[in-house]
Amino acid sequence: MSDTSSRPVRRIEDYALIGSTESAALIHRDGTIEWLCLPRFDSEAVFAALLGTREHGAWALGAADPAARVSRRYLPDTMVLETTIETDSGRAVVFDFMPVPADGGTHELVRIVRGEEGSVDLRTELKLRFNYGAWTPWVERKEGAIIAIAGPDGIRISSSVDLTNADYATGADFTLSAGQSVTAMLEWFPSHLDPPVPRDPHALMRRTQAEGYRWADRCTYHGPYADIVRRSLLTLKALTYRPTGGIVAAPTTSLPEMPGGVRNWDYRYCWLRDAVWTIYALTASGFHEEASAWRWWLMRATAGAPDELQIMYGLHGERRLTETELDHLPGYENSRPVRIGNGAHDQLQLDVYGSVLGAFDAGRRAGLPDMDAVWPLQCAIAKNLLTLWKQPDSGLWEVRGPPRHFVYSKIMCWLAFDRMVASAQDFKLDGPIDEWRRARDEIHAEVCEKGFDPTSNSFVQSYGADRVDAALLQIPMLGFLPADDPRVQGTIARVESELLRDGVVYRYRTDRGETDGLPGTEGAFLACSFWLCDAYTLSGRLGEARTMFERLLSYGNDLGLFAEEYDPIACRQLGNFPQAFSHFALVNTAHTLAGAVGSAAENLAAPA
Repeated sequence: MSDTSSRPVRRIEDYALIGSTESAALIHRDGTIEWLCLPRFDSEAVFAALLGTREHGAWALGAADPAARVSRRYLPDTMVLETTIETDSGRAVVFDFMPVPADGGTHELVRIVRGEEGSVDLRTELKLRFNYGAWTPWVERKEGAIIAIAGPDGIRISSSVDLTNADYATGADFTLSAGQSVTAMLEWFPSHLDPPVPRDPHALMRRTQAEGYRWADRCTYHGPYADIVRRSLLTLKALTYRPTGGIVAAPTTSLPEMPGGVRNWDYRYCWLRDAVWTIYALTASGFHEEASAWRWWLMRATAGAPDELQIMYGLHGERRLTETELDHLPGYENSRPVRIGNGAHDQLQLDVYGSVLGAFDAGRRAGLPDMDAVWPLQCAIAKNLLTLWKQPDSGLWEVRGPPRHFVYSKIMCWLAFDRMVASAQDFKLDGPIDEWRRARDEIHAEVCEKGFDPTSNSFVQSYGADRVDAALLQIPMLGFLPADDPRVQGTIARVESELLRDGVVYRYRTDRGETDGLPGTEGAFLACSFWLCDAYTLSGRLGEARTMFERLLSYGNDLGLFAEEYDPIACRQLGNFPQAFSHFALVNTAHTLAGAVGSAAENLAAPA
């Protein structure tokens, strides 16, 4: 096992994302690619230095002078990363991107270096390590390129500068003058096939830019904070698995919720809890095609077993996501275990029923095509929920302790029936409306009786609990109760008192192990802080909402990327990165603040 104790801290916010809409890479600000899974988001990593050292796979490209000055940005409306390197002798620019894969299963990562001024001495070193850094591939030179093979995976490295092999690494030192350029490409292909004919790197960059411009032109959000909203939407596009329309929660695994802790999970899958807010963010921003693709992914993933909804599925709707640990990796900042797969996939999590049925209702109201085809599935899901909602579950946060009657889960069951009634009435669809209405009303009454603590004037995390949960901030957004209801205001006040610390909102208190069955602490879940902004907005506290929203925006990195969590004491991002949930929450909160298309609550809580 490698020791990372002497390695300088490389903060999560130091990384940039590039992606092909099938896979993604993370690049440190020093120009080193430290995470890359091919050919899919959830494939085995060929660069895994993010969770270890460069001996676990990395591709460095930067100035030979360690005192070089580095800055970076995305080219506008694209996921093309531009890194500027300045030394006393000159300036060069590196462009990193991953084009949409070609037909035939080829996946590419392209690096183009261009001299801008004077001359710059540069250095590159590439270490390919397959199977999350465990395997060193067999390497040969062929037709001017380097071919690396390990099991089913083949990689071709081609470069316009000569590369040499030494000590199981490939590299070169070279000098670039103004007007000169160097290209390098990494191409993945199935190892049992011959490598494909390489594509032209410069043409691929022009094409990738043009595709980004066309996509961004479809954005209909032009309100305040438009630049960061567009960047979040581009990030969500990069996290979309193009072949199926599924959207991964994050492209990484095991980035810790607290460095050195055990709260390290694999997020390279698609979560149903994101469904309703995904549909809203995409349709409200003009991206109906992506919303429709997500809707069809939802339908395919849940079809066949609508009475046994999982909380997450694979990119193609796979149900078996067995969790294992990789003992050979020391973990990010020695955070162990490093996990692949996710054992929470077989939990009962009742909130997903409301999220899925709410998403289908939102899609129908947004005018997505062919929604009638989804109605039988909706009815089957609702039929099962008529009895299932009475059970305890593991809750939105996938606790690994005993199941409980989580209040947010019950509210989402209420939303499921509320949206079924609304869909049936507003779109003249057949179904047992009276039965759904009775279930909806019974849940509402039970939650108000058993999930509310009169002493604190607040809803609580679970029936009989003595603590609050930040998920309850969504009550007015979901239409369960209006924002001006004293019980809602009491819940907001208790969240402020117990969970709002140092400017950010924590999910729940983790000072007692029975909260979620895990030791240790975590950062503040960024989506929860955006939910407090929403609650402020719906409560008429617009000044506080804007102030908090702008503070949250400052917690993103220099590229506008957000991880799952934030540590306000250490002033750093935590958890898997970038996190779709954080970016969806940002987009929806911006819409709610701007009032561009009406608040999310108005869309979710249409009259039933």
